[in-house]
Amino acid sequence: MSTELAGEDDYPWHTDIVATTFWVGEILDPNTSDGSQELSTYDIHWMESYGGCDGVVIDGVCNTERRTAENGYAPLNMEPKENYFYLDLPFDDLNNDRAFAMRAKVVPWADRHGYEGKAADKSFSYMKNRWVRLRKGDRVCYGQVQDAGPNVYDDAAYVFGTDDPRPANTRFNGAGLDVSPALNGCLKFSQLNGSQDRVDWQFVEAKNVPEGPWKKIVTTSPVQHR
Repeated sequence: MSTELAGEDDYPWHTDIVATTFWVGEILDPNTSDGSQELSTYDIHWMESYGGCDGVVIDGVCNTERRTAENGYAPLNMEPKENYFYLDLPFDDLNNDRAFAMRAKVVPWADRHGYEGKAADKSFSYMKNRWVRLRKGDRVCYGQVQDAGPNVYDDAAYVFGTDDPRPANTRFNGAGLDVSPALNGCLKFSQLNGSQDRVDWQFVEAKNVPEGPWKKIVTTSPVQHR
């Protein structure tokens, strides 16, 4: 799926950023606090809220699967309750103390309607459900922020920087975001679950998100606390 840019926002592009793939139900490392995608930083019941494993369960393990345009990059083995075009960025504005303390100062939309006055509200995220425009070559797709990572959770300089800074993360080939299987397919990643594909991305206001498979289900659910 490819589309022309639907109007420009005030948000800068972040270019040539390594993007890895993650999915609801993935268990990366059961021994670490951020190693399970059965929950997200914004939703302790993420897998339940989403509707189950965003892939295929083999021998009890939730695996990813390749997505194609034939069905709008939707999951092949389950019916999602939330947007399957999702991603994460390395700024956890709820559970990381440093990110929480600075969020009202660094998040560009913090003083806008619906966000203003929320700085001290631990039940509210400035990041959850925000839209992002992603570009790989001539392909442009859209997704919503539903988790934080990879590996770093207070990287305000990268996430909100205006001069195209590099991510602070050094793991996974220096990845600056994770994308869902739907976005992996929509952007035509060369790897199903690798760390070599690169994208450009920018925040985008919901009103400037064009029609596409990413709007079949739009996630509006609030934070569900740990």
